[in-house]
Amino acid sequence: MARQLEKKRALQGNVCAQRPIERAQRPNNLHCIEQPTMPRHERPPPRTRPAETRVLSTETSYGFRPGRGCKDALARVDTLLKNGYTHVVDADLKSYFDTIPHDRLMALIENKISDGRVLELIRMFLKQQVLDDLSIRVPEKGSPQGAVISPLLSNIYLDPLDHLMAGQGFEMIRYADDFVILCRTHEDADRALAVVQQWTAQAGLTLHPDKTHIVEATEGAFDFLGYTFSCGYRYPREKSLRKLKDIIRRKTKRRNGDSLQVTIAQLNPTLRGWFEYFKHSQPRTFEPIDGWIRMRLRTILRRRHKRKGRGVGWDHFRWKNAYFAERGLYSLQQAHVSACQPSSR
Repeated sequence: MARQLEKKRALQGNVCAQRPIERAQRPNNLHCIEQPTMPRHERPPPRTRPAETRVLSTETSYGFRPGRGCKDALARVDTLLKNGYTHVVDADLKSYFDTIPHDRLMALIENKISDGRVLELIRMFLKQQVLDDLSIRVPEKGSPQGAVISPLLSNIYLDPLDHLMAGQGFEMIRYADDFVILCRTHEDADRALAVVQQWTAQAGLTLHPDKTHIVEATEGAFDFLGYTFSCGYRYPREKSLRKLKDIIRRKTKRRNGDSLQVTIAQLNPTLRGWFEYFKHSQPRTFEPIDGWIRMRLRTILRRRHKRKGRGVGWDHFRWKNAYFAERGLYSLQQAHVSACQPSSR
């Protein structure tokens, strides 16, 4: 016991006598950054860019921007249509992401970014080799669609168009490369289209000749962000409906070996997500889709009872709509009715 106490006192004494641990010296090839010694009040003010170069986009741009999205752009279109802006320039940029000129894009980026390392990184990104079939090529124009930085680059390149249209008083709503221009008269729409055609030609872009046109919204229809606008109503675009049905077909194959409960559990997230985006569609949109989905499920049940054909006719009495509702099938029609009811407080 006495020996342990003596060893403890010796260790405590050594702690005070030890030299402080020195930090390892930096290698010669690394340079330390010295802190500025100039007093704060004597330092020059930081360089700032003009306000017009700090702003990325005007209020007309809704794509890939904080706090803005598709629903905001669609709501703005609705508001303008109700306020009499019924002459619509429905424009489509042909192969936009594949045709952005690199030199003009970099010139715009250099007006907003001064860090040479970042600029060089963007150049490397744009000039990244592409494997096309069995050959490797270096792209001379375009930005890879789907890449993480491409949405930002696309907004930067179309930013001058946003300011041009806003400066001339046109109501343009743009989401990435998809945009419409809403005007009060056909003459204004013609003038807006001429401005866009002139700008795109100078910017090295091309308007699709078959998909760019002027529509009178009270008589015709135009597509924007998955919706079809026609006669004051919104409908899911035909392409959007086909995409939904293709997903449901994959989950409701006749030879599906899952139980009905599992199949419904796989369908519901898809239906909820689709309704959340398209819930502002014309009310009669949803009931036919509900009926088609129940038909697919009845066809599965019919096959399990050794019967051929689709689940129609008397199968509606054998497996009524309530049969699927009791098992938790999400109903678009019922969801729309619930969404239209005022919330209780």
